Amino acid sequence: MTPPLIHLAQAPHSAPVTDWAARIGWVVGLLVFVVFVYWLMRQGWKWRGTLQGDLPELPTAPDDAGEPRLTLSGRYHGSTTAGQWLDRIVARGLGTRSRVELALTDRGLDVVRPGAEDFFVPVAALRGARLDKGIAGKVLTEGGLLVVTWEHGDRQIDSGFRSDRAGEHPAWVEAINRLSNSEHTTEHTETEGAR
Repeated sequence: MTPPLIHLAQAPHSAPVTDWAARIGWVVGLLVFVVFVYWLMRQGWKWRGTLQGDLPELPTAPDDAGEPRLTLSGRYHGSTTAGQWLDRIVARGLGTRSRVELALTDRGLDVVRPGAEDFFVPVAALRGARLDKGIAGKVLTEGGLLVVTWEHGDRQIDSGFRSDRAGEHPAWVEAINRLSNSEHTTEHTETEGAR
């Protein structure tokens, strides 16, 4: 009869040693990289603002802007060069996203932005409105964005807004287009009459 096998105890192993210096080095390196990328993005933003430095000061609302036809509470998502949804405009604070309160009156569009610079688009500067799905840095579902086209200085600008109640957007498009078309028809008639 063969004797039972005796299992010899394995020699004890020490727990693996963590190389803390290497880990800390990797974490510090990653943090430096993230800070560097953020700095590059910030410099790009400043450079873009410098290139757009010829944009005049934004108009402010007149004391008597009139009774609002429509009001809207929501978000301001930014402005771009009209027709170029990725060419963001950052000069004069137009690149700052914020909450927004809009009021459309017979005198124009009053844009009140808590925490950012307010501005006013006179009715003569309105060029129209449409529903869209995106503007630089923000993409939504089809028709989820109210885009107002207006003229300031020698630029045509698209500004993107989203109401807290997206069902309001079509009424805004209709009202702004009606107001801007009637204003331009009046201007054209006055010009023709002056000749």
